[in-house]
Amino acid sequence: MRIAMWSGPRNLSTAMMYAFGAREDCAVIDEPFYAAYLAETALEHPMRDAIIASRPTDPANVIDQLVGAIPDGKPHFYQKHMTQHMIPAMPRGWISAVTNVFLIRHPARVAASFSAKYDNPTPDDLGFNRQFELYEHLTEQGRAPIVIDSADIRQDPPGMLRALCEAIGLRWDPAMLCWPKGGHKDDGVWAPHWYGSVHASTGFAPPEGALPELTKDQARLARHALPFYESLHAVRLISRAAFPSPQEASDAARSTE
Repeated sequence: MRIAMWSGPRNLSTAMMYAFGAREDCAVIDEPFYAAYLAETALEHPMRDAIIASRPTDPANVIDQLVGAIPDGKPHFYQKHMTQHMIPAMPRGWISAVTNVFLIRHPARVAASFSAKYDNPTPDDLGFNRQFELYEHLTEQGRAPIVIDSADIRQDPPGMLRALCEAIGLRWDPAMLCWPKGGHKDDGVWAPHWYGSVHASTGFAPPEGALPELTKDQARLARHALPFYESLHAVRLISRAAFPSPQEASDAARSTE
């Protein structure tokens, strides 16, 4: 199985890659289109030259990696993708050949977190508009992807990861709940700039508190992204713990009588 996880930046995406990378049956790849995206757009990202040197800049070569032989002879291949990388120059035909999951996070949190690492971001940098565009594209093909919210994962990591595995037809593995401190061997070369907090972790962080206070520019970014987020949030995956089956609800009611 090839699992394409689509998110914008600062979205729990690295922790999710580590969770799947902790499985013995799963190979992972970190943002395979990043170099091609930078080469096409000429954007000045942190560590730009190193990124371009580390990945194929021809999208066709990237796609060959994604749909070709799975690395290390593993049966499953987790692909961490950034939606903002899928500009019109990136072919999309291959996307229908993989299992797609969309990872979302409230735009106020994304705007605050991304702005702390990247100066003067635009709505395109956060990827919400591109993410919704990709969702509509797949839905129109009759391949509506699964949507999961990072807040739900942090609220209940085992419940949400188990529900995700069940939804995509993958065996649940409790190994996904923890990983070694210090990073993953398949981290992109940009990891020193972006992955500090997850490198210091050994599992998912606890639930977040209230939404952050935003600057005027951050609030503008969040307002632009909010309708896209809300549309996807409305169809997100819910764990069984959040909505028990009728039998589970009946059993729980009897236990409190």
